[in-house]
Amino acid sequence: MTQAQTMIEVRGVGKMFTLHNQGGVRLPVFDNVDFEAARGECLVLSGPSGTGKSTLLRCLYGNYLTTAGTIRVRDGEQWVTLTGAPEQRILRLRREVIGYVSQFLRAIPRVGALDVVAEPLRQRGIAIEESRARAAVLLARLRLPERLWRLPPATFSGGEQQRVNIARGLIGGHPVLLLDEPTASLDAENRAVVVELIREAMAEGRCLVGIFHDEAVRDAVATRVIGLNPATLASPAALTE
Repeated sequence: MTQAQTMIEVRGVGKMFTLHNQGGVRLPVFDNVDFEAARGECLVLSGPSGTGKSTLLRCLYGNYLTTAGTIRVRDGEQWVTLTGAPEQRILRLRREVIGYVSQFLRAIPRVGALDVVAEPLRQRGIAIEESRARAAVLLARLRLPERLWRLPPATFSGGEQQRVNIARGLIGGHPVLLLDEPTASLDAENRAVVVELIREAMAEGRCLVGIFHDEAVRDAVATRVIGLNPATLASPAALTE
């Protein structure tokens, strides 16, 4: 059997926060993290609160710089080292290679849910009608009532916002997808839909790295689980989770 193509390579990665407003106190989060993630798998980050799982996802997305080690992401036939990559290169990776579903929806006020979900396709030059049509398919699968599609998601419940967030993250077809508690605000029926969508993404050959505190969801999607241990001095959960 041909080995699946590796999409993410993490070597000796560590992260430490420096609190400049508290006299430069240094707070280690994690250190010496090593793993690879390939197409067609869902690698789950595991560990108790405070071990830096969400922080590591942000490092993979280029939001946080690592304190030590290297993170490389495959872009076609090239490897891009996130540490030290120019901002424009990272923005291109986010547009074309790395998708991200956070626990919180950040959307422009007064922009309807349909256009929020369609935006990643519009950024890649896809016509507005096709982008909206594809967004509508995902929103329907995620059981968001059609009467809400033209309304700003800021007015929605937490669970409704999370479904918009998931649809926006999935729609772009990014080869790499980072998932930070995508089912945290969902009921059982909607969690089941998200599990189906994650499995479909894996079957399409996408590489997923995620955090799932719901054991049933984690067991349903994980191909591997990587445990993170807290660094010598655990940082506050507010910084790492």
